[in-house]
Amino acid sequence: MHGLARAGGSQELLRWVSGRAGGWAGLLGGDGTILHGVTRDPEAASTGSAALAAEGARELTELGARSLSFDRGPHTALLFSLDGPQDTVRPVLAVVGRRPLPDGLATLLADIALPLAMCWAAETVERKRRRVDLAESRGREAVLHLLMTGQLSLAHQVAGALKPALPDPVRVCVVECPGGSRDEVARICTDLSGGRSWIVRCPVYARHLILVVPAGPEPADGQLGPEVAAVVDDCVVGISEDVPLSDTATAYRQAFHALAVARGLPGRHTRFGSAPEPALVVGAEGARWADALLAPLLGHLPRRSQDPGSQELSATLASWLAFSSHATGHLKIHRNTLAARLRLIGELLGLDLERLADQAALDLALAVRATPALPRPGRTSAPVLSLDEILRTPAVRSWATQQLRPLGDPGAAAGPAGPYTTLRTWLEHEGRLGPAATALGISVPGLRKRLTRLETVLQRSLLRSPSARYDLWLAFRAMDLAEGPARG
Repeated sequence: MHGLARAGGSQELLRWVSGRAGGWAGLLGGDGTILHGVTRDPEAASTGSAALAAEGARELTELGARSLSFDRGPHTALLFSLDGPQDTVRPVLAVVGRRPLPDGLATLLADIALPLAMCWAAETVERKRRRVDLAESRGREAVLHLLMTGQLSLAHQVAGALKPALPDPVRVCVVECPGGSRDEVARICTDLSGGRSWIVRCPVYARHLILVVPAGPEPADGQLGPEVAAVVDDCVVGISEDVPLSDTATAYRQAFHALAVARGLPGRHTRFGSAPEPALVVGAEGARWADALLAPLLGHLPRRSQDPGSQELSATLASWLAFSSHATGHLKIHRNTLAARLRLIGELLGLDLERLADQAALDLALAVRATPALPRPGRTSAPVLSLDEILRTPAVRSWATQQLRPLGDPGAAAGPAGPYTTLRTWLEHEGRLGPAATALGISVPGLRKRLTRLETVLQRSLLRSPSARYDLWLAFRAMDLAEGPARG
């Protein structure tokens, strides 16, 4: 009996009792609500056994008795009120079986009442702990979401109920945990950081933890990522640059790209390789272009109160561009809801969201809108420049050159198996592996291996979102425009 309690808890004890009684056994609330109910032999108990037990539990509660026995048709019901903590529901143990019941069953139930009550109390405490953990996890996830969307004031308000206070500036680490160990790794990260870091379970990737840690001088505050990788076997860590709290979304993308590189390193951790964001080099004209492109979306007014407004649609677009189909987990919406919102966004903007070119343009426009340091031009009657005109500017061309420099000399690297050809073909086929592999005359696994090697060369994630495919498309487009007539 005690062995069953240790091994399987209340559920296993009830199964054992059900077998000894040759009927139905369960735990019920005082109002007849069935908390657990089992039967080892479905033929031994009728379909009305649970209803009979519920009726007995209500009668036992009304009488204020500790035990009750009654017959109904061919069945007998035995009920015992279990002890429990004052602030918890005291369940009722009920057994329903056909007459005659086995000899000594009432004595057996009296003996099992104590271990069953202890199991139920322990399980109740564990359920409450899990609910508290889930509530805290959801709260931290909400704060991270607010930070990602630039809503700092709301993030600070929500974070005020949790600990620690949000740091500023910050460094973001993305920790990829071994399977099934994320909760344990989260506890290790809490200990290593002295409780000063914000630790969030990623809502998109089940093995990822997102750490928002205080930025500081090396080495005192910069060793959390390497320490986690050293302490936890098979753990991989990507680390961002130090950024203001308002740039948490940028830091997350940096850490995610660094994670793709860290998977191939012996130490299993690395920091993001410094590179300017395209939003920082488009200038005031780029800001005008972004405002004009997004104007129909930002000015959208829903027809009905339950329809998504401009802010909700903008958040949906940003999440989808970052996480693709995984945006459903990030936003906690159904895939049909995501598809409907994306159709509406495409209609509002007059863009085909299936095209990588339009995705790259929207990703850049949203990044520009989220960059407060970018100069904003005053009112002017001058026409808004197109994206191609923005990409022709010297600052963007210099940025594109820097993005593609790790691939080596364009002439030498443009052969059929060269990195330029591989990347360009993949991007021209909308970032889809199958069509790109066919165009290159190689297998899908072969193309995947090439792109995985290029992730290390570029120090960017390509195959998993957030991916660098938008930046690379813009970089190739800028170089094409600088070299001659625009490609189609």
